[in-house]
Amino acid sequence: MAFLRAHWVFLLVLIAGTGLRAVAMLGYQPALWFWADSFAYLNAALDPRPLESRPAGYALFLWALSPFSSVALVTAVQHVLGLAMAVCVYALVRRRAGLPGWAGALAAAPVLLDVHQVQLEHLVMADLLFTFLALAAVTLVMWRPRPAVWMALTAGLLLAAATVTRTVGLALVAVVVVAMLLTRAGWKAVLATALTAALGLGGYALWFRAEHGQLALTRSNVFLWARVMTFADCAKVRPPQPEAALCPREPLGRRLTPPQYIWSGDSPYNSKALNGLDRNALAASFATRTIMAQPADFLRTGALDVASIFAWERRVYPVKGPQSAYVFPRSIPPFDPAKPASRDRSASEITTAYQGRPGDVAVTEPYAGWLRVYQEQGYLRGPLLGVILLAGLAGVLVRIRRLGGVVLTPFAVAVTLLALPPFIAAFDHRYVVPAVPFACLAAGLAFARRPGRGEPEAREQAPPPEEETEEVTVASRQPGRTLPARTPLPSEEITAPLPKVEAAPLPTRRPEGRHAGPPLSAADMQAHQRGKPVVPNRPPHTAHHPAVQRGDQTADIRVWRAGQADPQPLVSDDPDPDTAESFDFFKPHTDHRDRGPGPSSQPPPA
Repeated sequence: MAFLRAHWVFLLVLIAGTGLRAVAMLGYQPALWFWADSFAYLNAALDPRPLESRPAGYALFLWALSPFSSVALVTAVQHVLGLAMAVCVYALVRRRAGLPGWAGALAAAPVLLDVHQVQLEHLVMADLLFTFLALAAVTLVMWRPRPAVWMALTAGLLLAAATVTRTVGLALVAVVVVAMLLTRAGWKAVLATALTAALGLGGYALWFRAEHGQLALTRSNVFLWARVMTFADCAKVRPPQPEAALCPREPLGRRLTPPQYIWSGDSPYNSKALNGLDRNALAASFATRTIMAQPADFLRTGALDVASIFAWERRVYPVKGPQSAYVFPRSIPPFDPAKPASRDRSASEITTAYQGRPGDVAVTEPYAGWLRVYQEQGYLRGPLLGVILLAGLAGVLVRIRRLGGVVLTPFAVAVTLLALPPFIAAFDHRYVVPAVPFACLAAGLAFARRPGRGEPEAREQAPPPEEETEEVTVASRQPGRTLPARTPLPSEEITAPLPKVEAAPLPTRRPEGRHAGPPLSAADMQAHQRGKPVVPNRPPHTAHHPAVQRGDQTADIRVWRAGQADPQPLVSDDPDPDTAESFDFFKPHTDHRDRGPGPSSQPPPA
């Protein structure tokens, strides 16, 4: 019940997000396809190998699920990963910012309720897996102010896996490692993350060289070449032969979109003039020359595409027409058996080889109709995403003395994922969705309680108990100084309610005849809420009454509040009232002396 009271708002939003994903599973079976990337990944899963134009991390993910022979299972697992991302955002906001449950649920809501996030999970594409791996790595390095070495090692492996799923992850490796340095995560954690990421990427590069003869992750320079084709002016660039064959044929103002230059059969990249040449190397050289010759055009084009992210209406891209690739469509035509999808194999052949039957999409009503109605308004619009980013930026600026503090890592990752693709590839709404969880996380952490002078932020850089105890001890020696409130140490925790202290004399076990002072009252006792380890929970030694024996352990010490009567008080050794009898070393306590019949009632004769 305590768990439900603490997280009930988030649980309601989580149930709503789960319902959306269940409707998607019922309305569009077995999955949505992105032509022709989905079939290239699926075909590579049938025969695992590093791909040339894109990394093969997602193909390995599909290969791991291939024993189940179900594309529907692939989408179900991806939906579960989407829910797990929301849990990561919520848990980090609650843990590192100390915000209430409703605030954490608000930060995670875009991940759970954005229809384009749900649609991306339902696509057989690498973007969802990439986002989950990157967010899992960030969660591990941020779970503690100074992550444990095993957390840092795992985070490095996750970042390497994200990079071999989408190459933009290579930039995230640098961003996360630098952010760990700036936030003082500890040199062991930083080194562990960097080394494991490097080892993972190096292993994949060796696999790529064994297959393609080149030490690299991909041969994807064509994307940067397609980017510069939208503004390249060969009169300024003056490329040598044979690079000149890559110049655009259309005049400025009538250029195509970058994806069209990649996939169109009329593209200069696919020209027969380049047969027998290394097209990838020529594309890299041409793109570099263009950027060096036209840096202002490069920056202007990328900035305009970044600005498109924050438009109120989603831009239909890359070409005019139904945006079927990024929405839940009304209808989906069956696969064309004569159209090759990957390596001269049709989509039907590839899906049949993977799951034993064709993967044509069945649109089932009314579930598909419910999603189409919901997607009209159920998504994070551009201006709202801008507000979320501004909140994260404000969180970094108010912590500028600590170089952004806890907000720095997710904010830097979100900005990288939003800004980098338009500059090195193209604008695409599919590239915007992976940045949303990190932006929401940064915005939530921005509202963490800011520390005062010398005060650590919520759950950040808390002093160790030894330092705190020493500080309290020194402060207690200064008269008139009020001690700050602090969290009790584990040894001071009291597991049972303490009884009420009555204004009555304390019980005593002193023998009759001993001198006992006047009984203490409640007014004589100083109220104090800190527990104190006082005496061992065992009878004192009968010979010398030591308070704690050499063999006493922590488990033998009981904790009592100051001012509460001790049910087992120590018996002190008072001065001996009978000094007539000689001292016996072996019987030091007067209770154990052999007094015989008792003292004489008559005084001794003179």
